Amino acid sequence: MQNFQAAFANALQMLRAGDPLLMESVVLSLQVSLTAVLLAGLVGFLVGAVLAMTRFPGRQFISVLLNALMGLPPVVVGLAVYMLLSRSGPLGAWGLLFSPEAMIIAQWVLITPLIAALSKQVFEELYAEYSELLKSLGANKRVVLATLMWEGRLSLTVVLLAGFGRAISEVGAVLIVGGNIVHHTRVMTTAIALETAKGNLSIALALGIILIFLACLVNALISVSNLYLNRFSG
Repeated sequence: MQNFQAAFANALQMLRAGDPLLMESVVLSLQVSLTAVLLAGLVGFLVGAVLAMTRFPGRQFISVLLNALMGLPPVVVGLAVYMLLSRSGPLGAWGLLFSPEAMIIAQWVLITPLIAALSKQVFEELYAEYSELLKSLGANKRVVLATLMWEGRLSLTVVLLAGFGRAISEVGAVLIVGGNIVHHTRVMTTAIALETAKGNLSIALALGIILIFLACLVNALISVSNLYLNRFSG
């Protein structure tokens, strides 16, 4: 096991030098998480808007289910996606297991309920405020949805940032479906777990610093957005 001080110094040196192995994991992590967040946003915003704007049998059950799925264990998601994409699974013919695409699917499944549940709250507040005005103008549902998304763009951006924060720090699901293959599916979180187990603290610390920086950046953006929203609403 390396001396901690020496490992930390080596980690800083690797960051200053832009170590290719580190950057490879960082770039793949960002590609996987950003893609998953964008896809989850497309589905989650639509589900949230439908639940906020319409009334139908089972609506309350779906809302409760989404809230429950917000705390879904990542390893359970990883196992479910693994079973779907394995050779004996229903989607095994796609050949996606142990690929970045499989990791995107796992993160998409994990964060879509979060984005849907949070965006539902945003759309409910906006719909209560603007529904009568939009109805009086004869706006159809597509126009209503577009209007609510525009009016709530800052709040919905915060929702996406929350989804990204969970996706970028996730390890269990992507480890199961990605396999942590070097130069192919190794992302920051899985690399940290592997290098720590191997005793390579320099690499683990360097990746940990980057991950903490990204987490702080996301939280800072959320805080600034909330501050701006409070001022704007006030």
